[in-house]
Amino acid sequence: MNRVRVAATVLLLTLLLCTAPPALSAQATAPADAGATERIAPGIEYRAFDLPTPHGPIRIHLLTVHLQHPGVRAGLLYPGAVADRAPVSVMADRQGAAAAVNGDFFNITEGQHPGVPATGAASGAAVLDGRALKAAVPEGQRFGGALPPGDSGEDVVGVGVDGRARTARLTLRGHLRTPHATLPVRGLNQYALPEGAIGLFTHQWGSTSRARAVCGTDRDRAAPCTHDTFELTIRQGRVQRTSTSPGSGPIPPGTIVALGREGGAQALRSLAAGTRVDVGYRLASTSQVPFTFALGAYRVLGHGRPLPGLDATTAAPRTAVGLAGHGHVMRLVATDGRESTATGLTLAELARLLRSLDCDEGVYVDGGASTTLVTRDPATGRAVVRNTLDQGQERRVPNGIALFSP
Repeated sequence: MNRVRVAATVLLLTLLLCTAPPALSAQATAPADAGATERIAPGIEYRAFDLPTPHGPIRIHLLTVHLQHPGVRAGLLYPGAVADRAPVSVMADRQGAAAAVNGDFFNITEGQHPGVPATGAASGAAVLDGRALKAAVPEGQRFGGALPPGDSGEDVVGVGVDGRARTARLTLRGHLRTPHATLPVRGLNQYALPEGAIGLFTHQWGSTSRARAVCGTDRDRAAPCTHDTFELTIRQGRVQRTSTSPGSGPIPPGTIVALGREGGAQALRSLAAGTRVDVGYRLASTSQVPFTFALGAYRVLGHGRPLPGLDATTAAPRTAVGLAGHGHVMRLVATDGRESTATGLTLAELARLLRSLDCDEGVYVDGGASTTLVTRDPATGRAVVRNTLDQGQERRVPNGIALFSP
């Protein structure tokens, strides 16, 4: 931790030299408070430190996770269904996590589509216990603002089967194979399907209506919903029933719902009840090592350098993940919410913060009112929030990163 302490102390100089005008850099001379390190569990440490910046003081909350420590692992914080949400502290308690942070941006509101409920599902791809949980929505359907230059809506952060943390891109590869044709699948448990596509929903989607999946376009999230839809229920390799509109309610394990819009709907209409269908899908990774868990994230740091074109103007509460030590160390960062004196960080400042913490790769996930970092209280065994929350309340979120230790 010595290098991290030193890095935190000098971070102020980095921020001022890179972002502040000369007058501001001359005013701020106090070093950052390096803070005391608290051992949360074997291999997991927490520290908070204050950081003056040109736009106001920042309180940084930092979890350092040593993935090589015996018994230490990271996993997907998960409420039990893709289209569900829960507070980070509640999910951490349910899963027995020693610490956790919030995760991906998500479908939080549907004001543009009256009568269509928001699903609460995350925007990006996700892997749970080594298996594909969901794929990424089209980039124009994402929540969380525009992608940083060079980023993709398929970008994720997670841990591989080798125990090392990494970033990669996960692209859905799927099919419906019938006796007469093979139909491409371009959606998996996601709140928005590409135009003209077929998407699959499994029991892990939950009971929320699938109507949102056919709203908007690849470029405009607010575009109207299409009425050109068709849905199949597939069980034991055969079409069990059909519907002309998206359904709702729980999907039994072993059952798959295929939903098509426009051209995808037309293709599904050719499959009558009883038709034999082989269903296959996977998340193809740019990493050669499969993930044990992953979730959607935006890249801000690569090969130890902030990526070009990052916003240097808008400061906000942030949650971020930095990877150090060739993926053997994860650093989970959260800043205080808007109800404190903190203003948050710009994306450019966030990238430099991760670099100053010896990270080689860095991403950010949902921030603002979603930013939450919790650790387990040794006295009660319950998860407690360590950062100052927006409006003093935890927001219900669809996923996050959970840390486990013996």
